[in-house]
Amino acid sequence: MKHLLTLENVALERGVRQLLSGVQLKVARGELWQIVGGNGSGKTSLLRAISGLARLGLQGSVNCSSSLLFQGHLAGLKAGLTCRENLRWHGSGRVGSAKNHIDSALQAVGLAGCEDTVLSHLSAGQQRRVGLARLWLSDADLWLLDEPFTAIDVQGTSLLETQLQTHCRAGGAVVFTSHQPTAIEGLRVLDLNQYAA
Repeated sequence: MKHLLTLENVALERGVRQLLSGVQLKVARGELWQIVGGNGSGKTSLLRAISGLARLGLQGSVNCSSSLLFQGHLAGLKAGLTCRENLRWHGSGRVGSAKNHIDSALQAVGLAGCEDTVLSHLSAGQQRRVGLARLWLSDADLWLLDEPFTAIDVQGTSLLETQLQTHCRAGGAVVFTSHQPTAIEGLRVLDLNQYAA
């Protein structure tokens, strides 16, 4: 079986402190993985290293054989742009996505009618949903998501869980961090506590 992502004997350092040692992970199509661990255990650092955003202090082998979408804990949205503009120009999705695709994505996350609303006029939860709408626009096989359930309500959590499962059923894979328990069936867990240096 060809894996979308393979980590072999990965170690991570932050500054002079070693966070992790000996991390092993194989992610196949259709799999949904949650990375767990206490604050400061290296969850975000590991996701950033996998995505190629942070290579300093990384040892071992990281092999990603597919296109990926990385979405960090911070939404990376511009307060002065509208919802539609934020989704059209953000580099994590398809730049220049068609207006009807963007509007459909906003509708999917419960923001129909907000397409031309400036982001700063939305609540924190609504802004978070704009960021999550990128998942409805992405054609990447592998999604790396840092704390995607933060600052969204119960309905938003349910929508997101369904979208993650839909992506996996379509042959993609998801690796995400979260402190919150999820009700996703078939969820696999990578516990970083067992790899603490």
